Amino acid sequence: MDLFDKINKSMGGPIGQHQKWSHGYFSFPNLEGEIAPHMIFNGKKQLVWSLNNYLGLANHPQVREADAQAAADYGMAYPMGARMMSGNTRQHEELEDSLAKFVGKDAAFLLNYGYQGMVSIIDAMVDRNDVIVYDAESHACIVDGVRLHMGKRFVYKHNDIESFQKQMEHAQRITAASGGGILVITEGVFGMSGAQGKLKEIISFKDKYKFRLLVDDAHGFGTMGKTGSGTHEAQDCIEGVDLYFGTFAKSMAGIGAFIASGNEIINYLRYNMRSQTFAKALPMPMVMGLKKRFELLKSNPQLRENLWIIAKTLQKGLVARGFDIGVTNTMVTPVFLKGELTEATSLTTELREKYGVFCSIVVYPVIPKGLIMLRLIPTAMHTLQDVQHTLNAFSAVSAKLQEGHYKMAIAS
Repeated sequence: MDLFDKINKSMGGPIGQHQKWSHGYFSFPNLEGEIAPHMIFNGKKQLVWSLNNYLGLANHPQVREADAQAAADYGMAYPMGARMMSGNTRQHEELEDSLAKFVGKDAAFLLNYGYQGMVSIIDAMVDRNDVIVYDAESHACIVDGVRLHMGKRFVYKHNDIESFQKQMEHAQRITAASGGGILVITEGVFGMSGAQGKLKEIISFKDKYKFRLLVDDAHGFGTMGKTGSGTHEAQDCIEGVDLYFGTFAKSMAGIGAFIASGNEIINYLRYNMRSQTFAKALPMPMVMGLKKRFELLKSNPQLRENLWIIAKTLQKGLVARGFDIGVTNTMVTPVFLKGELTEATSLTTELREKYGVFCSIVVYPVIPKGLIMLRLIPTAMHTLQDVQHTLNAFSAVSAKLQEGHYKMAIAS
């Protein structure tokens, strides 16, 4: 079969197969206007719960000013080249130093992108003699990194410590023979369910199984813990996390990521992460903008406080109205409803067109068949009025869903 014919026939799987009717509305939607809780979609004003702008820094006046000034001072090209060759600057190093201190580690290394950064960290940290043990609901970047691993890997049931121990027993037997080590990978905050990874419980098994722990805290950095330094701070286990990974795409409303650990490990990664060795350094406007964002994150705790006021009010309101929000214990707020794909799309359309509420829709194969998940991402910029409007809208569409109103075929 011709390669292109095969692709055109399958479109790559369940998500791609729906693209003909979903593109532009349910997938790849265009949100227009200033990044804020209220934006324009499909020509109408929407209350948006789909932006990972947790602290509302995307359009903070000081951030906009810093971004613009850095672009004027440096242009988008500087520094020219990869960090190792010709793209290193004092500003990159200063940001790394401040990030490391904030998350309780000796050193940090800036990464151009979160996704490719995680893939490359995993690739650099293990060889064929090592074993990876990871959570079943790990983000796709972790899964892709694990796929590159030429040695053994074992997956444990999501946040299931008994399953974790069983997989660690397998890993320990293999490394006893191979002479390799064990890398455990989990998330600080799981971006779909909103559950915290069981970091402290996992760490308690370190003496028994002799492993190193890598935590992807993309959603936890800047939002979790007393100071916002992450889920490891929230669970009081900073020392037990060996490799801490945070991104700038969530609480910092930017681009890029960082990995923090001990001095020797970070120095090793600087010289062995292929995604950084062979890629251009983060442009200076982004670095300077990130420094301003980070400064605001640390000096404005009220932003994090506002985020949690909105998140807790939203979640309590949903539970009070009988909605299932799963096991979330973070700001990520999933709402689970019973229904099929046709009902999910009809319900979501009514939320947007009638009530002006825009949130992400998640269906099979991400979650089991027969379930609909509406994913709400609170931010510090949302208001209590936004919460109340959303609760009323959800109650209205839920009632219609239970009455069978949305049982209709999708137009081909």
